[in-house]
Parts: sequence; C-alpha cells; structure tokens
Amino acid sequence: MTRLNGKIALVTGAGRGIGRATAKLFAAEGAKVAVVSRTPVNVESVVADIESAGGTALGVVCDIGDADQIKAAVNKVVAAYGGIDILVNNAFDSSAPFSSIIDLSVEQLQRNFDMGPVAYLRTMQACYPFLKKSGEGRIINFGSMAAILGLTGYGPYNMAKEAVRALTRTAAREWAADKITVNNLLPLAETWGKEANVPAPTNALARFGSPEEDIAPVVLFLASKDAQFLTGYSFTPDGGSIIDSAR
Repeated sequence: MTRLNGKIALVTGAGRGIGRATAKLFAAEGAKVAVVSRTPVNVESVVADIESAGGTALGVVCDIGDADQIKAAVNKVVAAYGGIDILVNNAFDSSAPFSSIIDLSVEQLQRNFDMGPVAYLRTMQACYPFLKKSGEGRIINFGSMAAILGLTGYGPYNMAKEAVRALTRTAAREWAADKITVNNLLPLAETWGKEANVPAPTNALARFGSPEEDIAPVVLFLASKDAQFLTGYSFTPDGGSIIDSAR
C-alpha cells in the first residue's frame, strides 16, 4: 500500500461517491490528499475517515464554478504540502445535467460547461506549474460514457463531458514535454445510476461499478508510476458498456 508514497494529490468532488473513494484510496497508498468539495460537512467527514485510518488529508471547501475559489484552493494545498503531483478533476453539478436538445436553454448548457470543462481547465492551469515541477505530474479528468453514447435526455451534460475529452487530449499533447500525463475516465458507477434513476444497467457484466472496488482503483493506476507511458486516453471502467473498436 505504498504506490503513492511521497505524492501530493488534489481531488475535486471528494466529498462523496467516486471522489471520496479516490481520496481515501490515495491516502491509503501513501499520498497526502487535498479533499476538495463545496460541502463543508462532506469535506470534514472524508478528512476524518482518512486521518482515523492513519492517512494525511487537508480539507478544502471550494466551489469549482468560481475561478477565485479554485486559485485559493490550489494555493492552500501548495502552502500546506509544498506542491501538487496529482490532480483528479471529478467534481460536477449533478443538479443540471438533464434536458432534451429541443428544450435545452443556453443558460443550462452554460452551467454544465462552467462546472465541467471550464472548471477543469481552470484547475489544470492553476496546478500546471506544480505538476511540471513534479517531473511526473498526473491529471485524471472525468468524462462520461453517456456522452460517448449520446444518451437521450442528457443534452447539456453530454456536450460538456465531450468537451472534457477534447481538453484532455489537447493537454496531453501540449504538456507531454513537461512530463505531465493527462487521461480521461468514463465510469459507470452505482452513484450515477441512483442519480439518473436507472434501475439496472445493460452492460456486459450486468451491474454498476462500485466507487471503492471498481472505479477508484483505476484512478489509482492512472495516478501511479505504472501508467507513466499512457496519456491522452479515455479509460472506460464500465463493465463492458462500450465494447467496440473505436475506444
């Protein structure tokens, strides 16, 4: 349990679900973890869990939709730990993803972009100097299987999440010379199933993924030295939801 010894990780959306599972696993593997979420009680709970298990964590309350709060969050982490080696962009506003294309307003679409690719871009830019200094920086962004499939009723969400994939691929090329890898994750987790009110998945393995057992370990892999030769890819821990030659 030492795959991230000496590393400093910033995980957004770490107050619940996949973000929470990732933060706890990173800490168990030796990383100092910044637990970033806009909900103070969730931040405190995750930090307490990590510390009670013997790990090191810093709670950072931050609304990633606010550029100034992103800068302040990154500065707080660097002041406390001295740098950043790993960035996990997981946070998203789950209250506004649903709309058909015919009914989609520009305002709702903008909210999805502000909390998705725009927020991810700002966080990546704020962390960039420290990831570069690390010499083996890692960025893991969260896209969505729904966007790949063009899932009906998820117009604004799908558009924003596909923009995240474009951001990931472009940054992977531009920042490769700085020894920063940038990859994308498209999970099918049980937390998404509950939010979307989907009773049962139709993937090959016939179940949703557990944040702790199925999704966070893939994030750990991408954050570790084992993934040092992978960049610009979209990984799909989805139980076989997308099985085709295009992925």
